[in-house]
Amino acid sequence: MNNSRPVSSGPERIPGAESLGMLALPDVRRKPDLIRLLKLGLPFSALARLRARMDLSAAKIAIRVNIPMRTLARRKKEGRFLPAESERLFRIASLFDRAEEVLGDLEAARRWFRTPAKAFEGKTPLEYADTEIGAREVEDLLGRLEEGVFS
Repeated sequence: MNNSRPVSSGPERIPGAESLGMLALPDVRRKPDLIRLLKLGLPFSALARLRARMDLSAAKIAIRVNIPMRTLARRKKEGRFLPAESERLFRIASLFDRAEEVLGDLEAARRWFRTPAKAFEGKTPLEYADTEIGAREVEDLLGRLEEGVFS
């Protein structure tokens, strides 16, 4: 009888953790650390980094993460997003990272995020990912694309 336990190959991979690098945030390897970071609120600079990476305006991203422009101006002054806003920004950053990983290229990910898709009722992945359920659908489609199942 073998009583040995599986050997861990290191810290558990956090889905979307690569996005922290894109957002110029600390390298977080454990889910509790990521949760703490999001509860603290992402720094405003994270939006500028995401905007540059996705090649979109701050206003377009703010609309997709449900942050009104007046609120965005306040967050800029305060220097930090609220936890719920941080989660939504992280969600978009994570999906964009995943698209770049699956499609193999930054420009391809940018184009894909802006191109309407039948799978999303004619909306772009960015538009469709403005809710948690929509974001899961975008992630599912990326998984199917990665496996070669074109939808």
